[in-house]
Amino acid sequence: MLIEMHSHTREYSRCSTVAAADLVRQVFAKGLQGIVFTDHHHLWEERELREVRRNSAVPDHFLVMTGQEVRTPELGDVLVYGANATIQRGTSIEQIRANFPMAGLVWAHPYRNGRQPADATLLLRLLDGVEIFSSNHSVRENSRALRDWHRLRFTAIGGTDTHGTGYAGIYPTLFDHPIKNIAELSAEIRHGRCRPFLKEIPRSGANSQVTEVTIGAKGMDEVRERFIIRTISSARKWQAAERAFHITEAIARHGFADGMYRVPLPIDEDHASLTLIEQGVRGKPLFDKLLTASREDGRLYMQMAARWLARLHACRLRITPAEEFALKENERLAKYLERFTSVSHPHTRRAEEILSAIHNEEIRRYNDNPDGLVQGHGDFHPKNIIVGQDSQENRDTLFVAAIDFESSLRLPPAFDVGCFLAQFRNQFFSHGEILASFPEELFVDAYREAMDELDDDFPRQVELFRARTNMSIAAYLIKLGLGGSPDLWRVLVEAEQALCLM
Repeated sequence: MLIEMHSHTREYSRCSTVAAADLVRQVFAKGLQGIVFTDHHHLWEERELREVRRNSAVPDHFLVMTGQEVRTPELGDVLVYGANATIQRGTSIEQIRANFPMAGLVWAHPYRNGRQPADATLLLRLLDGVEIFSSNHSVRENSRALRDWHRLRFTAIGGTDTHGTGYAGIYPTLFDHPIKNIAELSAEIRHGRCRPFLKEIPRSGANSQVTEVTIGAKGMDEVRERFIIRTISSARKWQAAERAFHITEAIARHGFADGMYRVPLPIDEDHASLTLIEQGVRGKPLFDKLLTASREDGRLYMQMAARWLARLHACRLRITPAEEFALKENERLAKYLERFTSVSHPHTRRAEEILSAIHNEEIRRYNDNPDGLVQGHGDFHPKNIIVGQDSQENRDTLFVAAIDFESSLRLPPAFDVGCFLAQFRNQFFSHGEILASFPEELFVDAYREAMDELDDDFPRQVELFRARTNMSIAAYLIKLGLGGSPDLWRVLVEAEQALCLM
C-alpha cells in the first residue's frame, strides 16, 4: 500500500494553507491508498476523519488516518503514529516511548537545512524509523539520506510534509502488507515492513557505476524527483568526472538551469566515496526522438538542439584554460593514428595524411588565437542531447538538454557544429529517411541565426572539424574490431571530402 505519511491541514496547523479534504483529493489523484494527517501536537477525532472522507468524495477503501508531529528536545520534530493522546511540545523521545510503547516514532526531515545526522543518531534505539525523503529536504539532502539508508539499513519512510496545494503525495511510503488503521500502520513501521516509494535502476557507465533514482508516485501531473548517482571506478577517472561536474555547474549558472535550454543540475559530490550526484533529466535522446518523430516535430528538435549550442557559444564562457585545446588535440589526433598503426591497418598511410592535414590546419588557425575559443561541449551529437517536456499536456514546456561534459574545452565554435554534423550522418547512415527528412541545413541555419556574428570562413572551419570527427569515428571502429567494415572506408572518404571543401 502507498500512504502519504506527513501532511498538515489548515484546520489544525497554522503553518498550512490547504484544507484536509483538498489534501485527500490530491493524494488520491496520485494513486495512493491513504493519508496520515500529522498536525503539530494534535490528533483528529474519528468522526472528523469520516467527515473529511465524505467531503473529499473518495472511495471508502481510501484510508484517512491521524498521527501527530511532536517537537522533542533531543531531535527536534518527530512523527508519532499510533499514540492515543495528544503529546505536548517538549516531551522527550524517551518519555513518548514510555507512554506509548506501541506507537511508531519516526525522525522527521533530519537532513533539513544542510544537517548531516550522525550514524549513531540515525540508528537510535528509541526511534523506529527515519524520514529520508521530504519536500523539506533539498534534492541534495534527499540524495544524501538515500545513501545513508543504503549504508546503515535503518527503517525509512518518505513523507511529503505538505503545507499547501499542489504537491501532496510526492514522497509516499510503501507498506509491504495491507493495513486498515493507524495501529496496524504503527506496527508495520516498528517491524520495519515499509520503505520510501522509489525506483532505482542500476546501469553500467563507461567509467562508473550509475544508478538512476526516481522518487514517488507518478500521478496525473507526472511530477517526480529524479537524480543520477555515479560512483567513479578509480581516482584517475574521478578527476575527469569531477572536472565535468564543475563545468556543468558553471554552465548551469549562466542560464541553463531551467527553461527551454538546460543541463542536468549538479547536486552533490563526495570525494571520499568518489560519488557524484546530478539531476535526472526526463526525456529521450535526440537520436531516439528523431526515429519516431513526425516531420514537423523532428525539424523542431533539430533546430532546438542547434539553438542550445548557439546559446552556449554565445555566452563565451572561459571555464577551462585556452591552451588545453591544443594540448588535448595533440593527444587525441595521435591516439587516432595509433589505432591504425597498432593493427597495421591497410589505410594507415591514408589516415596519417588526413590527420596531419587536420592538425596543421588547427595549428595555423587556433594556436595563437585564444580569444577565438569559447567553452564548448566537445562531444555534441544526437545521443548526448535530451529532448523532454515538463508537462505532456503543455507543448510550451518542451526543452532540450545536453549531457556528458567530460570532453568540454574552450574550443572553436565550429568544432561542436562539425562534430554534430559528422556524428549525425554516421549515427543515422542506415536510416536514409531520417537524413532526407531532417537535412543538416536545418541545424546549421538555426545555429547561424541564433549567433550574433560568425567568421566569414565559418563554413570552412565546420568542414575541418567534420573531417576531424570522422577520424575519431574511424579510430573507434578499429577499437571495436570493425577496421575492415565498409563504414570505416566511408568515414575516411568523407573526411577527405570535407577537407577538400575547406
